[in-house]
Formats: sequence, structure tokens, C-alpha cells
Amino acid sequence: MSPQRVLVIGYVWPEPTSSAAGGHMMQLLHCFVAQGWQVTFASPARIGEHKADLAALGIGEQAIELNNESFDHFIGDLQPDMVLFDRFMMEEQFGWRVELHCPQALRVLETCDLQSLRDARQALLKERLRGSDDENDFTALFDVSPDRLYQHMSEADITQREVAAIFRCDLSLMISPFESQLLIERFGVPPSLLHDCPLMVEPLATPPLDFQQRANFVCIGNFRHAPNWDAVLWLKHQVWPRIRKRLPKAELHLYGAYTPPKATALHNPAHGFLIKGWAPDALEVVGQARVALAPLRFGAGIKGKLLDAMLCGTPSVTTPCGVEGMRTGELWPGLVASSAEELAEAAAVLYDDEEQWNEAQQRCRELLPAEYGMEHHARTLVLRLEQVTGNLAQHRRDNFIGAMLRHHLHKSTKYFSQWIQSKNQSI
Repeated sequence: MSPQRVLVIGYVWPEPTSSAAGGHMMQLLHCFVAQGWQVTFASPARIGEHKADLAALGIGEQAIELNNESFDHFIGDLQPDMVLFDRFMMEEQFGWRVELHCPQALRVLETCDLQSLRDARQALLKERLRGSDDENDFTALFDVSPDRLYQHMSEADITQREVAAIFRCDLSLMISPFESQLLIERFGVPPSLLHDCPLMVEPLATPPLDFQQRANFVCIGNFRHAPNWDAVLWLKHQVWPRIRKRLPKAELHLYGAYTPPKATALHNPAHGFLIKGWAPDALEVVGQARVALAPLRFGAGIKGKLLDAMLCGTPSVTTPCGVEGMRTGELWPGLVASSAEELAEAAAVLYDDEEQWNEAQQRCRELLPAEYGMEHHARTLVLRLEQVTGNLAQHRRDNFIGAMLRHHLHKSTKYFSQWIQSKNQSI
């Protein structure tokens, strides 16, 4: 049984040129449209300047409001067979309304990545910076035990909210195998509620440039995303000066959507540190660089910037945090390091050693179809959605914790939302 009418409730309107999350959302939408399903995308967010043209794909668009009964009329008329919540906050806000007006609709959560994991890692980084004499060596940070990571996560309000949303939904799309394992082994989430769904890509039509055709380093990522901004600052103050000392003529080109003044202020041509702003075509700029840098000290999920580098045949230098979830095992297409000094040394070696660079580029070609192929992952996703839809009643009976959480949270959320709506109307 296939869901014929699909409603996607987006935390934001998809911007595939701004973030990996936007790219993944567009991949999901393409997958649904390819099945001939009728897709509607709704969001309470304001429209950003890089919003994708959904109408060109035949996807309906609907602006919706938080805490407003107008959504009840909208979804009551639409009667979707499947509702996909883009991140757990949308499930919290609209989940009870979906269950009230279309209880038989399959409820799917697009986790994107675990925000609670990212927040816990950020807290560990701050703790590490406060208690260390060497602010550039993060080996201990990257070797945090699962027990300690779980302790940080389990004590946070956001973790309870996020994991509860996963239990309440019929299926959650997981972008990282590490995060699936964490949920199953540490938080007791049944594997039946999770589906492995990474970023899905197809090979580029043109072959990548070779070693001699490329120059300079590239770093790309939305400046609004906390792990990206932290990486930019670490590059600016610790990593890039060390690289520049080894390669005095090299340049680092930094791209990112929504470039704030604090980022523009870091622009320094004399030191080869160039803030380029938004890139209309990320693959073009990454594909022209010789090495991609992603010195991520915290984060979660799959790193779209590193997948773009693989897609372009651009070897990369990153941290153990960057590698996590990327499905490469020991075959990283580049080098991995934990300290500013090690990152600089790795970057300089990879930039100058053509033989090692070519080996890394070859790994890019091998990894992409095996781990991120669009056709395979789209097919398995559709099959899983059909299987759960065809056995939905039993699937929900087997998830008693989810039913219990829906009962209690939806009651409280419903009455709180109605109170806000009543208050707004009186004003």
C-alpha cells in the first residue's frame, strides 16, 4: 500500500544551496514525486531568499500558522495518507492536530541529525576549553566514551523532547548510522521505528578536475550553523596560520549562506583568508579547490560539505567528528586529525603530494555509489514506507511507549496551543 497524498511540514522552506538539511529535504521530495505521489509542502517559517522552486516540481505550497485552528481546516480538507515532520519541533507543534484530523495517516519524522547530540558535543567542547592548557588539541574531546556522551544528553531537556518525538512517530529517517546505534543502545528506541536514509546523490555528468588543474583550499557551510561558525573561528585563529606558514602562497576560500558582518570582518587577503559569501553552485567552487577543509569540533549527522567534496573528487581534511556518520570506515578520501597542528600538517601534505592526493580522489569515486547512491536509497525508502503503511495498526500496537507519549503530550500540547490561540484572538 502506497501513500498517495503526502504532506510535508517544514521547519523552514527548503534551501538546497544553503544547507545539507535543505539538500536532503529536496532529495526526499524528488523521491516522493518520482512515485507519482501528490505532495504538498507547508511551513510556518518565512520564505528565505534561496528557497527552492517547489512549484516547478509540481509540489503544492501552503503557508501555515503556529497555534492556529486554520491548520485544522487545512489538513482536514487535504486528508493526507502520510505526514512528514521536518525535525522534532514540527511534530511537537502539529502532531496532535494531525492525529486528530487524519489518525490513519502515516507519521514520519525527518530527524536531519540529532540536535540533542550536537548540543551535547557543544557543551563538551566548552567544558574542554575551560579545563585544558592546550586549546588546540582535541583528541580527548573526540574520544568521549558513549557513557559520558549519554550522560550529557540524557540530562538535557532537548534530548527528552527529541527522543519522545521519535517514539511518537511511526518511522524516523536517520541520516547517520552512529545516531541510530546511539538511539537503539542507549535510549531503547526499537529498530522498527528507524530507517537508514542518508544524503542521496548521483554522479556528476562531467569528470572531476585533476591535481594540476586545481588550486587553493575551500571551506563551505552555512554561517548560521553553530558547528560551522566554530570551525571558521578555529581556522582563522589557529589552523590557517599554521597552514599558511607551510604554504605561504596558498589561499583559503570560505563560502556560506547568510554571511553575517562578524564573518565578513575576518576577511584578510594579505593572509590568504578570503570570505566569499554565498555560493550559487557549491559543487563548482568545491570542485575547483585542491583540498577541502572541515575542522569541525562538534556536530552530528552527515556533513554535506564533505559529501560535496567527495562528489567533486576533492580530497578533504577533517576531524573525527567530521568523519562520524560518513560511512567510509578506514577509507577516508583525505586525512583526519585532532589538533590544529595535525590538521595543518595534514592539509599541507595533501595539498603538495600528488600521489597521495590521487589516491584520495580515487576513494571518492569508490565510496559514492556504494554508500550514497540515489537510486538504491530512494527505492529502499519507498519500500519501507509501503511496508509500514500496509501494517500500520500492528506497527502502532507494538509501539506502546509511543502511544503513551502521544496521549500525554498531545493532551498538554493541545490545551496549551488552544490557550495561546484564545489569547491571540483576544488581543
